[in-house]
Amino acid sequence: MKTLNRATAPAAKTYTEKVIQFGEGNFLRAFVDWIIWKTNQKTDFDASVVLVQPIEKGMVDMLNEQDCLYHLNLQGLDGGKPVDSVEMIDVISRGINPYRDFQDYLRLAEQPQMRFVISNTTEAGIAFDPSCKFTDAPAASYPGKLTQLLYHRYEYFSGDKSKGFIIFPCELIFENGKHLKECIRQYIQLWNLGEGFSEWFETACGVYSTLVDRIVPGYPRDTAAQLIERIGIEDKMLDKAEIFHLWVIEAPASVAKEFPADQAGLNVLFVPSEAPYHERKVTLLNGPHTVLSPVGYLSGLDTVKECCEDPEIGAFVHKVMFEELMQTLNLPEEELKSFANDVMDRFRNPFVKHFVTSIMLNSFPKYRTRDLPGLKTYLKRQGKLPEGLVLGLAGICTYYKGGKRGDVDIVPNDDPKIITLLQELWAGGDVRKVAEGVLGATFIWDEDLNAIPGLTEMLCADLALIQEKGMRAAVKTII
Repeated sequence: MKTLNRATAPAAKTYTEKVIQFGEGNFLRAFVDWIIWKTNQKTDFDASVVLVQPIEKGMVDMLNEQDCLYHLNLQGLDGGKPVDSVEMIDVISRGINPYRDFQDYLRLAEQPQMRFVISNTTEAGIAFDPSCKFTDAPAASYPGKLTQLLYHRYEYFSGDKSKGFIIFPCELIFENGKHLKECIRQYIQLWNLGEGFSEWFETACGVYSTLVDRIVPGYPRDTAAQLIERIGIEDKMLDKAEIFHLWVIEAPASVAKEFPADQAGLNVLFVPSEAPYHERKVTLLNGPHTVLSPVGYLSGLDTVKECCEDPEIGAFVHKVMFEELMQTLNLPEEELKSFANDVMDRFRNPFVKHFVTSIMLNSFPKYRTRDLPGLKTYLKRQGKLPEGLVLGLAGICTYYKGGKRGDVDIVPNDDPKIITLLQELWAGGDVRKVAEGVLGATFIWDEDLNAIPGLTEMLCADLALIQEKGMRAAVKTII
């Protein structure tokens, strides 16, 4: 069977390079790149994407081997009718690894028609790292790399304000645009890049907060062979997602005019504030996702659908969503219930096998942004801790212990500093030290969570119960 590339896929189109995208993973390819592809079809946008690999090890080489072509399988219910589509996405022109080809990376700034920068580097990606140097090739952090690129553009075009970038961060952080902008400001100051560049950045560039929503299981391991037979060509970069999608962009009409995705029949909204959309989505979709994954996995389940349909773990998910997290929001109850029920339908999507292990990448930063705010609000409003959310944290701690589930190795994936901390805490076998050490890790939480009344004791008790009787036994005590 032939391998997918532009020679074997003559229908693939070529567009003008207008978008620089930090991240080549499943989510961006199934969400942003698909949206750009649809926008090209429905409008005169005519944009292609250049991928930048944000970390040293990634998938850019694999994508370049296929000329950055890949197929996207969308499955779900649309108006009650099942949809199972497979389409070739041709909007990515090439991929660059800045760790190997730093000058090629900087030359992106020299292209006059480049206009947009889009990123998804996980919640941990938008962070200021003072150890980064302007002379690094490249800077380790994403904001550092972006500042290097912006400065090169500023110098190359002699401060021409028409050559600024429109920047859309897609990391799941509230007000992600404001956080990214502040990091860039810190690098401008740290690296002494000058008032001229600072003024150009503030006036010529726009960094806009966004909210993204689409469940993306990624490479369809269980159906890849059937999909390849269906499309008739070898594709190592297959991607899979649900039909539902929502992109909320906090930006003015002038930005919408330049990026006309909302005119392409897509669920893309340009709004004055993304706050209400963000709070609802992060709390009722991502919050349950983050805790059901370790609890379900340690109970012998592999997918989100299995977790929701399991009598015990499903009851746990329902408790976290409806009885705990929903109680922390301020929107009308009926509106919240309707959204939560839609989320449960998405979790149960019969077409999507969303493996919980894929959700558990960077679980601690995810818990901090998705569940910790709800835990604090619930305690304040109810006068007690939310049992499900605390058990979910215990599940994460237990998963990070490593070991085996049956014959399969448990291999957590997170900041090496977090992995090392958990290994050291579990080495002693004292669950209280694990609880105190995790909660006291201020480099994770920016505070000592041992100060939250009753949290250390509850987490310690949950960890002990999981160690003694297993996760399912612990779940049964709270449902």
